Amino acid sequence: MDNLLEFIVDEDYENVRVDKFLSELNSDYSRSYIQKLIKDGRVKVNGKTEKPGLKLSEGDRVELDLPDPEPLDVLPEDIPLDIIYEDNDIIIINKPKGMVVHPAPGHLSGTLVNALLFHCKEGLSGINGVMRPGIVHRIDKDTTGLLVVCKNDAAHRNIAEQLKVHSGKRIYYALVHGIFKEKEGRIENYIARSNGDRKKMAVMPEGKRAVTNYKVIEEFKGRYSLVECRLETGRTHQIRVHMAYLSHPLVGDTVYSGYDDSRLTVSGQVLHAAVLGFVHPSTGEYVEFSSELPEYFEQLLESLR
Repeated sequence: MDNLLEFIVDEDYENVRVDKFLSELNSDYSRSYIQKLIKDGRVKVNGKTEKPGLKLSEGDRVELDLPDPEPLDVLPEDIPLDIIYEDNDIIIINKPKGMVVHPAPGHLSGTLVNALLFHCKEGLSGINGVMRPGIVHRIDKDTTGLLVVCKNDAAHRNIAEQLKVHSGKRIYYALVHGIFKEKEGRIENYIARSNGDRKKMAVMPEGKRAVTNYKVIEEFKGRYSLVECRLETGRTHQIRVHMAYLSHPLVGDTVYSGYDDSRLTVSGQVLHAAVLGFVHPSTGEYVEFSSELPEYFEQLLESLR
């Protein structure tokens, strides 16, 4: 059975194109994919099919009819998982360094999704299609720590909405270059894909609002700082971009840092998702999970001390 989603347009989206509206409210789908669904007649505004460029008005009712997921091409693999918590709706995974969250064309094995398919059999939400079953949000390959996976579509929609309105708690620990003048602060600006390099994100006025609150936890040799980052939003590469923006790029970050960290023998950015909190989709109660720094991170800090 197809998935029918319904939205009522509020004043913030007055005069916004319907394709832009739907892609912003369903961030797991690209704007081009939304446009294809509109052209296929799977989107109705006030009961009528429209073109992607239709400008919306406050109070409009928008229906999005998502097609059923295609047969899954990604194969289950018996890969060990560090499961922090699991019930009928959600799984909390402590992701190791170097593991990619979901497959992509040409890279269909060894990912968290492959492991989840083996662990959960058919019990994962299908909203994100064949490549990302159960995946509501992701963390980068070399970032460690917590993420939530959903076992059914109802839980997926609930958690996705909480992430969209930034109502949960997400705390990361990062090792960065340099010593901060201001030991606590708030970074608020806009992040978008870089015009010069489409693989990078950048602070740009036309981007999406991004807010990170940071606090220095420890300093090392006058050269490095351990920083706690509390996310208010969850943009792609947000912490990595924001720290680089402050001229304190993450240690090991080959994308946003110009430093040579080879002598520290780190692989990828030193970043850990330590705390994840949200309202449980079935019980309605707030739940919070935590993960200690991984061994490599602790050993690196010890070596710097």
